[in-house]
Amino acid sequence: MMFTPFLFLLFLFQLPVSFSQSSRGVFIDCGSNDGLSLNGLQWVPDTGYISTGTSKNIARQGLVPTLATVRTFPLQDNLFKKFCYEIPVNERRTMKHLVRTTYYYGGVNGNGNPPVFDQIVDGTFWSVVNTTDEYAIGDLSYYEGVFMPTGKNLSVCLAANVYTDSDPFISALEVVPLWDQLYNSTDFKSFAFSLVSRNSFGYDGPVIGFPDDQFNRYWEPFGLDAFPQSSSRNLAVSGIWNLPPAKVFQTRLSKGLAEPLTLLWPAGPVTPQYNYSIYLYFADDQTVSPRTLDISINGVPYYNNLVVAPAGVVVFASRWPLDGITNLTLTPAPGSTMGPLINAGEVFQVLPAGAKTLPRDVIAMMELRSSFRNPPADWHGDPCLPSQYPWTGVTCLEGRRIRVVSLNLTSMGLSGSISHLITRMTALTSIFLGNNSLHGTIPDFSPLKGLEILHLEDNHLGGTIPPSLGNLQYLRELFLQNNNLTGSIPSNLISKPGLTLRYTPGNPFLTPPPS
Repeated sequence: MMFTPFLFLLFLFQLPVSFSQSSRGVFIDCGSNDGLSLNGLQWVPDTGYISTGTSKNIARQGLVPTLATVRTFPLQDNLFKKFCYEIPVNERRTMKHLVRTTYYYGGVNGNGNPPVFDQIVDGTFWSVVNTTDEYAIGDLSYYEGVFMPTGKNLSVCLAANVYTDSDPFISALEVVPLWDQLYNSTDFKSFAFSLVSRNSFGYDGPVIGFPDDQFNRYWEPFGLDAFPQSSSRNLAVSGIWNLPPAKVFQTRLSKGLAEPLTLLWPAGPVTPQYNYSIYLYFADDQTVSPRTLDISINGVPYYNNLVVAPAGVVVFASRWPLDGITNLTLTPAPGSTMGPLINAGEVFQVLPAGAKTLPRDVIAMMELRSSFRNPPADWHGDPCLPSQYPWTGVTCLEGRRIRVVSLNLTSMGLSGSISHLITRMTALTSIFLGNNSLHGTIPDFSPLKGLEILHLEDNHLGGTIPPSLGNLQYLRELFLQNNNLTGSIPSNLISKPGLTLRYTPGNPFLTPPPS
């Protein structure tokens, strides 16, 4: 198959920035009641970021503290219902963010194997979470992505799918803002990243993270059995635009002879229906006779005549097709007498960024959530998206603008009041709030020009019936019985053709129309 990949080369340049020694991210120890300091990072309990789920302890000694507790979310009656952490990002909402979720099952659900479920960021379906293989050998699992927030909060959600056989769970959550220059060849308003692999080649130590990487990106060891060599510790690598940590340039995979070096990297097969963003990092201490490479992936030329210098270089492709097992081959360029080398690399799956519900509808739904004392547990994140995970009782219409068109919360055990901002959702055609314990007054629904059905029966609503209801052209059902309404029934409702109006039984202080 012939294709033209999006490929770019960018050499080192100096950046007018200072390097922070503390990450500005949010590090959440899920299920924990206490904060802790670990490896220079301050971890906080999750109670300030989520209002549902159950905290549980892992009954195993010697765990890293952030794995010793989890938060679980009930599977029963919650298929395709999302449970979301909401992280405030209002001051950094135009910045992309690294998101990492960490999972260690520990048998908390009583099943031998951990459940399989979905994870979602705002309106973007991120991935299926399947930690079975890692848990079988006693390891944790983590997933990492890069996302642009769609509002003042960034929501990270878990949800049961048809394969989920016990309660979804999470051990830790990290959200770290990234500087503008990182991965800046990708438009994160249109796309998101899901990490496939990030490696320090030839390295045999523990995973490299903070403080070596100021954003706490994880660089895993790779290729100890494939020609490792130590690099000169005097390499002056700094300021490469993606800001890889200096430590990844202290080791490398290299051939001493002028012959090809082929790596199976990433280590596992990749999904063919996506494109991938690939970043390869090189630095060399040879100055007299610079090392020159040709790079290919699965036999397709990736970059030719790459000159590797002590200052460092990164070669990247924004969208490159991969399929199955990947062979990365580094070959001495014609005339080069030195063997190839590589220091580090990153591969991301490029995801289409999900859309977002019209902001005015989102704001209205959040105000409605606040006005209910006990809203549905899944009323967090985007109300409509992803489309298979709308909020309980919410129906949306997709198109150029994604709108809330129906609310059905009949018999949900709701208390509280009906926020007047419900009328900002001007695409609503039906509202069912019957058989709850709502009090307060009936809002003025006149902005909802397309409203057809309004059910408010069997609540504790008081005050008068707004006459503006009679001016709604398409209103055909209005159920108000069994409330505490007062005053008279507006004449334009009594005489409205095609309207089914119910106001009895109940409402003992409501003046009936003249007979």
